[in-house]
Amino acid sequence: MRAWINRLRRALWRQLWGRMVFGEVSQGQSLPHTRISPLTLIDHEAHLVLADHVYIGPFNWIEASAGIRLDEGVQITSHVSLVTHASHRSARLMGRSYVEPRSDASPRPGWVAGPIHIGAYSFIGPHSVIEAGTRLGRGTLVCAGSVVRGEFADFAVLAGQPARVIGDTRTTDERLLQLHPEARTTYEAWAGSKPPDPST
Repeated sequence: MRAWINRLRRALWRQLWGRMVFGEVSQGQSLPHTRISPLTLIDHEAHLVLADHVYIGPFNWIEASAGIRLDEGVQITSHVSLVTHASHRSARLMGRSYVEPRSDASPRPGWVAGPIHIGAYSFIGPHSVIEAGTRLGRGTLVCAGSVVRGEFADFAVLAGQPARVIGDTRTTDERLLQLHPEARTTYEAWAGSKPPDPST
């Protein structure tokens, strides 16, 4: 009996609080195909700019104080952190005075902040961190567990801590397009060109 009650409790919790639902609004624009899990935490949501067809799964932390832009079709899996500022250096340098009221608006020493931009149809794997000031080109694949900082070209495959380019997503895309030629027109419509031949 207890197992049945627990199963029912979990099912109810998923339906009420964990269920993904289509339809969001960003900057006053309706996004009917965008989904954000209610189990993701968003800080400074007014600075989060979304295109449509974005998916943000459960258990993510999105800190958008310096601005985050997610282009069409971006997928953020789970346990991902997007952080647009880092204060740990300032806290170490300033000690207790870090939290005290300040009379001027000058930046705290060691403070790091910058916007994040993730290009269209990029995929961010689980347990990844995207740090302040990062720009990912369209079609980027961030492998699970990566720590990403900097600017990366379109179609990069990124992995590591710190992340580095280990490949090009168009190579795999071309193999898949050869198996599914009916998808080539829609692929080239957003990607802008035919991918390179993986056999060369």
